[in-house]
Amino acid sequence: MRALTVVTSAAVAVATIAIVAQGPPPAGGRQGAPGRQGGPPAGRGGFFPRPATLPFPTAAQTFDGLQGVKFRVIPHVTGLQNPWGIGFLPTGEMLVTEKAGRLRIVRGSGTGGAVLESTPIAGTPPVVSQGQGALMEVLPHPRFAENRLLYITYSKAGDGGNTTALFRGRLEGNTIVDGKDIFVADAWSQGSAHFGSKLAWGRDGTLFMTVGERNDRNRAQQLNTHAGKVLRLREDGTVPPDNPFVGRADAKPEIYSYGHRNLQGLGVHPETGALWQTEHGPQGGDELNVVQPGRNFGWPIATMGREYTGEVISAQPAREGVEQPFVYWVPSIGLSGLTIYTGDAFPQWKGSIFVGGLSGLELHRVAINERGLAGRESLLRELRLRVRDVRQGPDGNLYVAIDDAKSGILRIEPAS
Repeated sequence: MRALTVVTSAAVAVATIAIVAQGPPPAGGRQGAPGRQGGPPAGRGGFFPRPATLPFPTAAQTFDGLQGVKFRVIPHVTGLQNPWGIGFLPTGEMLVTEKAGRLRIVRGSGTGGAVLESTPIAGTPPVVSQGQGALMEVLPHPRFAENRLLYITYSKAGDGGNTTALFRGRLEGNTIVDGKDIFVADAWSQGSAHFGSKLAWGRDGTLFMTVGERNDRNRAQQLNTHAGKVLRLREDGTVPPDNPFVGRADAKPEIYSYGHRNLQGLGVHPETGALWQTEHGPQGGDELNVVQPGRNFGWPIATMGREYTGEVISAQPAREGVEQPFVYWVPSIGLSGLTIYTGDAFPQWKGSIFVGGLSGLELHRVAINERGLAGRESLLRELRLRVRDVRQGPDGNLYVAIDDAKSGILRIEPAS
């Protein structure tokens, strides 16, 4: 038996369901439609329109959370267009990617007056900014103070259509110099969906990277493609010799785990070294996973999600040989970026995992302990904003990127 934890979008209850792990269904049995393309029909979101949002806030607001936490949400910086990813430099400056392909820098602190530089950083790669294509992740090298290296994931055009690529360059002033692609995923498609892509440094200095299955769900189970995978690279984009599929002729050596759909959040726990990851399900079945090397995370042969038309995708959401999510959401909240909170600003939040919700219009806190899920709560729902990314800042506050055409970054700090 396997115990699966269900989180409802209203975040008011936790239900534990016992599911018998089974093998493949018998011939002629109901199997849903695992071979279909994975996107919703025309009009996006099946029979339901995208939830209406509110404008980006113009003033601070105070809210009460669980465990007696009172926090203030402040517009940290405005003037951004569809911010996608947040990264912090060792000096405290914030880097922000915008969907259209711009990399912006925010100087100064919130208390001292954060300022968005009007001129984007030059030297970034050309981006396919359509559909879910974007300038996605920005991550400084762990020794950025010495080498000034930045890593960027983006949607790249080529002869095969478009794919997800990893770009590296050195930040000098307001320009990236010596920039080049150090890894281009074999995840080419003529479509514009499910690129991923997030980055995280492992404690051993290797670099984890996510690549979506490009809305072609069968690829997630195929080891001869990077689509639908978590990858593990060395800092120069080459393959670590101890990756789980190194030496197999039928597998890409960069693959660390497989069976993923559209991976939107990634983080390494600073104390345990565990790799945590979020991904979109279709209609239901968003997942928070603890990623293990060489493991199959099930998409599309084992999922709690359904087609956007309501049809069953997998009649057996649990199978032998397939990892179960740590938590899954039904209905979906459109899981996005994540951060593992270790700051001192909110002692009650230490060790919690914060994940964004795009369609859920919320920030979700998942509290964990040595036994598993300890609880969770939904934050910012009153603001009705599409949360694209969340990061802990050097000051211990949380910073939240809001995905909208006229938007910015919110700062969450203690109300006291």
